[in-house]
This record gives sequence, structure tokens and C-alpha cells, in this order.
Amino acid sequence: MIVRDGWEAATMSAIATEAGFANGALRPYFATKEDLLTAAFDHIYVQTGSRTIRATEGQHGIAALRSWCLEILPVDDITRDEARLVIPFWQVALTDDGLAERHERAMDEWRARIRHYLTEAREAGEISTDLSDDQIIGHLLAALLGAQITASLLPSLETPQTLLSQLDGYLALLSPPV
Repeated sequence: MIVRDGWEAATMSAIATEAGFANGALRPYFATKEDLLTAAFDHIYVQTGSRTIRATEGQHGIAALRSWCLEILPVDDITRDEARLVIPFWQVALTDDGLAERHERAMDEWRARIRHYLTEAREAGEISTDLSDDQIIGHLLAALLGAQITASLLPSLETPQTLLSQLDGYLALLSPPV
């Protein structure tokens, strides 16, 4: 409902009704709409983590990094819906220190994963840029999180093909031709 109708329209009553429950039936599980949003964020984070593990199995370096990024980029129905749920989470996290810390922990784990793939790529000679790993990680996270916003707001411009092209273009910059 949040994905389809937006954060403001998704009242606890409307969510309960859509789920086939009586008004108030969700209250024992989610005291507030923000609690429900937090649970949705946690679910998305776990699902994304599971997908990235499967997608990168047996891969290393740049190939693993690309596969990992593809599970976050909003290029299919699942990842687009996840982006539309994460955006209201960010809005609420702006004024909720606990949610902001939750997001920061998630991003710390993502940074560690990206760093792992970059280390593998450097050891394999796949990266020849002078950019530091911290710079690359910053660029990638900004691109991935920004893509979630732009693909949600401008779906006709930020198509899956465009997002894939942008990712591949960035990764190609990490090891320019000699």
C-alpha cells in the first residue's frame, strides 16, 4: 500500500483493511505506522542481503561488485518497490535518531561488502584508478541510493537500461584502458 498509494495514504486502518484484518488488529504487532515502516525496512534489508549473497556466489572483484549492485539498483519490480518503501523510511529517519542509526548500521555493512569486492578487484589487477576505496565506496553508495530516488520519481528517464548503463560506465572508469 505504501508503494502504491504513498506514505501519507497508508494509515494503520487502511493497511489493516487491505490485509483483511479488523481495524486495530495490527496494533499488537506495530504500535505505530513508523514501527510498521521500520519492520518493512528491516525486511527489505534482509531480503536484499539474501539476494546479494546468491547473486555473488562464486564471483570475485568487479564481477561480484556489479552483481551486488544489481540487487540494489531499482531495475525490476521488486527493487523498484523496495526503493519506494525505503524513501519514506529515510524521511522518518531524518528526525528519528534510532532509525537514522539503523540506516547507518546497514550502510556500514554495505560499505564493508563493497570494500571486500574492491580489495579482491585490486588484488586481481581489475582496478587501476587513483581513487581510494573510500572514494569509490562513496560514489557507489551515492549512485545506488540516488538511483532509488530518481527511478521512483522519474521512471520514464531512469529506466533499467539507463541505470545498468550508468553502473557499467562507472565500473569501467575504475580501470581505464592503458
